[in-house]
Amino acid sequence: MDHLDVMLLGKEYRVSCTPETRDELLATVAYLDDKFRELGAKSNASGEKLAVMTALNIAHEFLQHQRGNGFDMPGVKRRIGLMKARLDGVLAQQEKLF
Repeated sequence: MDHLDVMLLGKEYRVSCTPETRDELLATVAYLDDKFRELGAKSNASGEKLAVMTALNIAHEFLQHQRGNGFDMPGVKRRIGLMKARLDGVLAQQEKLF
């Protein structure tokens, strides 16, 4: 397990990560830092209050997304499955021609 030092709200944190998840973790830190800056500029909040407000906003966005106000992943997977089945059927018919 590797360690990664990150800065959030002016404080340095050491977090554990695997080499495979390092880039994803860095992207997550960048996203969170952007959210801190964005909300901090709007509300003039800082420190723990800013962290809690940001966490609430991100959790709210996540729950909206999960409840269908965002990307419908199960629907997309279902449609991809239907397209694959159609393509497989058409390709099977084409193979009979040769």
